[in-house]
Amino acid sequence: MAPMTSAQPADECACLWQGDFSEVQAEADLVVTGTIISRKGNSVDLALERILRGREVQETVRIWLQARDYCRPPAENFPPGSRWVMALYRINEEVPGGFDPGTPNISYGRIGDYRLSSCGGYWLELQDGWVTGNLVNAPRWERTPKMTPVLLDLLAAYVRGEVDRQALVKASREDPALRELMLDTREFLRDER
Repeated sequence: MAPMTSAQPADECACLWQGDFSEVQAEADLVVTGTIISRKGNSVDLALERILRGREVQETVRIWLQARDYCRPPAENFPPGSRWVMALYRINEEVPGGFDPGTPNISYGRIGDYRLSSCGGYWLELQDGWVTGNLVNAPRWERTPKMTPVLLDLLAAYVRGEVDRQALVKASREDPALRELMLDTREFLRDER
């Protein structure tokens, strides 16, 4: 949670941009893909599909989002059924004033759960094996920059350190017509089987 300046209202976040997804994922405790299965208060439950980096034994994790001055995105941005790649931070200690028994669904979060920062490109939308969002070299604070979708498998290889950042840059700038041709070819081959 970033400190507030005295000129801001008590419920406004103040943080510095930490970078795009390719930059911020390295510091996160857990990098995963998953589907939002429920939303309650300022939290969402994410059914894990693939762990790109880190360790988690639970099949579903709770992610705490925006409330008070916490620098996190609003829960409304993550509707049930939507799929994401997220770089998450584990909540390892209680925060004074972080839990109010009168509003248990509006909280900083519980120990063992996760939080998602809004101070960088900490999440990417995932559809049909392709990711979009503030992946690489996108403008600061831009959540849905214009880019060519990138294969999740390429992003996973980057997170594992098997390809460099330049591979992500190149993939995100590919000609959309070429991508469309690849998709058509994939569909044709699938139909031929």
